Amino acid sequence: MDSDFSHAFQKELACVICLNYLVDPVTICCGHSFCRPCLCLSWEEAQSPANCPACREPSQKKDFKTNILLKNLVTIARKASLWQFLSSEKQICGTHRQTKKMFCVIDKSLLCLLCSNSQEHGAHKHYPIEEAAEEHREKLLKQMRILWKKIQENQRNLYEERRTAFLWRGDVVLRAQMIRNEYRKLHPVLHKEEKQHLERLNKEYQEIFQQLQRSWVKMDQKSKHLKEMYQELMEMCHKPDVELLQDLGDIVARSESVLLHMPQPVNPELTAGPITGLVYRLNRFRGEYSDFLFKYEFASLMITFLFGTKNEVDVGQCWNWAVGFCNDSWTMRNDMLVNSKKFFLHFVSRRLLVSSLPHYYLRQIGMFLDYESGMVSFVNVANRFLILKYPYYQKYVYFGHVNLV
Repeated sequence: MDSDFSHAFQKELACVICLNYLVDPVTICCGHSFCRPCLCLSWEEAQSPANCPACREPSQKKDFKTNILLKNLVTIARKASLWQFLSSEKQICGTHRQTKKMFCVIDKSLLCLLCSNSQEHGAHKHYPIEEAAEEHREKLLKQMRILWKKIQENQRNLYEERRTAFLWRGDVVLRAQMIRNEYRKLHPVLHKEEKQHLERLNKEYQEIFQQLQRSWVKMDQKSKHLKEMYQELMEMCHKPDVELLQDLGDIVARSESVLLHMPQPVNPELTAGPITGLVYRLNRFRGEYSDFLFKYEFASLMITFLFGTKNEVDVGQCWNWAVGFCNDSWTMRNDMLVNSKKFFLHFVSRRLLVSSLPHYYLRQIGMFLDYESGMVSFVNVANRFLILKYPYYQKYVYFGHVNLV
C-alpha cells in the first residue's frame, strides 16, 4: 500500500513533457504544471497562442512565477528517492557499516562520515549529498535563466536583422530614385557625377547587405549553441542527486563561456554623397516663419508656404524633434494635437518604412517644397546630403527623432 501511494505521489510530481520530477515548476492558466525549462522550449517553437502541452487549451505566454508548494513537494520526493537509494546494501560502508551520506568533490565518490574524516580523504572537500545536490541544481537553474534571456535577446536581434535586410533593398531603391530625380533638375554636365553617385550607392548597398548576411549567420550559430547548452543544463537538472553530483564536471563554466561574444546588430546606414548645386538651388527659395507653441509643451516652428519655397531649421544637439509640412492650419484644431498617440505612431511607422534616418546628430535641416510638382525634400545643410524626398500627396509630411513613452 505504501509503495502504491509513493508511486502515485511521484507520478503527480512528474512533468508530462520530460516525465521527470518537476524542475522549477510553474502552473499555467488551465491549472497544469510543468518544468519551466520544458515549457519554455515547448512554447518557443509553438504557434501563437500557445497551447497547454497536457490539455491543449490556449494559454497566454508570460513570465509565470515558480510554484513554491510544488517545488517543496518535489524536494521532499527527491529526498525520499535519495534515501531509498542510499539504504541499499551497496551504499553501506564496508569498513564502518554506516550509510554513505557524504560526497567527496575530488574523488566524485560517496563516503560515510567516518571515511570522510580519514587520512585518505581528510584534506578533500566533502558535502552532505542532499545539500550539495540541491545547491548545484539551483546554480544550474540560475544559469539557465541567464541563458534563456540571452536566447530571447539573440532571437529578437536576428528577427530585426532579417527585417532590416528585407527593408534595406526598398530603402536603397528609394534613395536611388531620389538621386535621379535631383540630377534631372541640374545641368546635363553632371550626368557623369550622377552615374558615379549611383555606383557608390549600389556598392555601399552590396557591402552592407553582406554585413547583414554575415551578422545573421553568426546569430543563427549562436542561437544554436545557446539552445544546445540550455538543453544540456536542463538534462543535468533532471538527473537524480547522486548522478548530478558525479556528472556535473565543468558544465557551469562551459555555459558561461557560451555567453561570451554575443553577436550585435549591424545597424547599417547609407552615407550616400553630396549632390553638386543642391543647396544652391534650394537656397533660391525662402519662407517667412514665426514662433509657435504647441499645446502640452511641444515647442515647434511654423513656416507658411504660398508657393514653391524652402527654409532651414536649426534643431541643435537634440534627438527629440520632428520637421515637416502640412497643407492647412491643422495645428490650430483641437482634434489634431501634436501629442496625439495616433499622430506619433503614424509618424514612426512612416519613418521606418520610408527612410533609414541617420544615427548621428543633425543640426541644420533644409526643407524644400516644390509645390508645382508636388515634391518634398529634406536636406542635411552641412554636407549637402539629400536625406529624404517623396511626393507630397498626404496631409502631413514629416520625419525626425521622437522618444515615445
